[in-house]
Amino acid sequence: MQYGDRKVLDTVSTNIKVKDKIGLVGPNGAGKSTLLKIITSDAAPSEGTVLIPKDATIGHLRQVLTAEKGITILEAALKAFEEVKVLEGQLQELERYIEQATDYESDTYLEKLNHYSTLTEQLAVLDAGAAEGRAIKILKGLGFDEGRMGHYLETLSGGWLMRVELAKLLLRRPDYLFLDEPTNHLDIESIIWLEAFLRDYSGAYVVISHDRTFLNNISKAIMELRNGKIYRYTGNYDKFLLQREEHITIQQAAYENQLKEIERKEQLINRFRAKATKAKMAQSMMKQLDKMERLDAPEMDMKQMKLRFPPPPRSGELVVEVKGVKKSFGDNHVLRGVDLQIRRNEKVSFIGQNGRGKSTLVKIITGQYQADAGSTSLGYNVFPGYYAQDQADRLNPKLTVLQTMENEATEETRSKVRTILGSFLFSGEDVEKKVSVLSGGERARLSLALLTLRPSNLLILDEPTNHLDMNSMEVLREALQNYKGTMIVVSHDRAFLKGLTEKTYYFENRGIKEFLGDVNYFLDKSGMLNLRQASLSVMNTSDSKPKSKPKMDYNARRAIQNKIKSAERAIEKLEKAIEEIEDKMKDPGFYMSDDSDKLLKKYGQLKKDLDAQNRIWEEQVELLDEG
Repeated sequence: MQYGDRKVLDTVSTNIKVKDKIGLVGPNGAGKSTLLKIITSDAAPSEGTVLIPKDATIGHLRQVLTAEKGITILEAALKAFEEVKVLEGQLQELERYIEQATDYESDTYLEKLNHYSTLTEQLAVLDAGAAEGRAIKILKGLGFDEGRMGHYLETLSGGWLMRVELAKLLLRRPDYLFLDEPTNHLDIESIIWLEAFLRDYSGAYVVISHDRTFLNNISKAIMELRNGKIYRYTGNYDKFLLQREEHITIQQAAYENQLKEIERKEQLINRFRAKATKAKMAQSMMKQLDKMERLDAPEMDMKQMKLRFPPPPRSGELVVEVKGVKKSFGDNHVLRGVDLQIRRNEKVSFIGQNGRGKSTLVKIITGQYQADAGSTSLGYNVFPGYYAQDQADRLNPKLTVLQTMENEATEETRSKVRTILGSFLFSGEDVEKKVSVLSGGERARLSLALLTLRPSNLLILDEPTNHLDMNSMEVLREALQNYKGTMIVVSHDRAFLKGLTEKTYYFENRGIKEFLGDVNYFLDKSGMLNLRQASLSVMNTSDSKPKSKPKMDYNARRAIQNKIKSAERAIEKLEKAIEEIEDKMKDPGFYMSDDSDKLLKKYGQLKKDLDAQNRIWEEQVELLDEG
């Protein structure tokens, strides 16, 4: 596929078998969406062909969707069964032909019989008789409450429209399913539900995603698009990374060895060329070199965004305080009596189903929304930096990249704007591009660049990984780990959140519940296979306000947190001491030494002390969660 002088796909060849479970990866702009469009006939390639088995059904989830007006969510999902009528009509025609046929050995008869068998299987898979029940089940799995299924499509945002389209595809169960960024607008619960659905999917699928955990859980093979070429690896995303590194190492070694061999032969040719007795050999070697198939250097996109947030100024101890906040939008009561305190240098995450109030609370904290009741306040000397969920769409499309940055720059950063843009992969003529022509990934990088222009000690990031490729997400994650200020991050990406935050606030039943740990701690704590089940056990989902114990006061909570930190320091020291003795025990001569008995006794005591500290830590964490 070529656009002008730019080859997006360069003689790409691959195949997708009937049971393949494939993750399609590559940097933004590599041509992933283009490849899916070509396969599904939404676009025509500049060269080459796509071969699809006869009678195979195909489903394609696109990134851009439009809403059909005057139709409800449930009615839209049930449109997946419209093809049942077409298939039933074809089946009746085939039945009439088979009844009237007499030449049972002819190619035409056998072909019709084959087609009849295929249609029968397709209708069995679609199971139109249970259509509405299946539609409701899948819509619920993707986050729709049953009460919302009568709402019209035109009332939905792009993210919820995508869920309806995804529901239609999953109900159809095509032989080949092509999903372009299906997790972009899904919450964690829906992503985990989709993972389970795809693991049991009977057909083949190719999924584009930047969600590492999702890819690990649903992929049995990875196809990578890189510099116009396609590379296929067996296994999930983590296995792909290891295989790719090994593959590139082998490629590099072969390339370097060939260069050395060429250089050696050229030196010999130059030496022998002048000697009459060796001239014939020199000519022979020259012919060998001409015929040699030259290896290309391994092609890797070495460009990588560089991100470092400015050192934050010191703030007061209490950074964010939320007291009794309520917020409704018409009849939709989103938050009810929410209390929250975030202290200096704490890093917290907001998770939960979409529509449960995560972004709403963020907007109340940042002053974009007014609470219906209650109050929010920022502490002394707090300077917030905010990345909105639709931050990339908030940029002025008429401005250039450079103008966008210069408009927001301070006196100190104005002279560094071009350098900063270079760190975010905008160099040369790129800075003169209009925002309107930037891709989603480029707009996201520009939005992050704007955050670095002013020092802030409270970073509030609402879905910052949307539109970022894997490399950029990892760079952002590392920058946030190194950030020394206070942070609130809203995200559905488990790999991104893992180890990034020390507290997790789960939004459910118009309130929040605090967990002292990252998203994986929450998953472990819930003890459920998926978050949708966890939400039922963690919080009462009825409309009535749940009965709860009196809240633990601040001093008691702080005392428990101090005990937890003390236990963590003790555990770290004990583990280090145990490891040092274990290293000595690996020496074959250890047990012959004079102090071996003394060290073994110490080793036993250290193990007991470690068990005791682990128990203290667990007990205090339990107390904190219950309070």
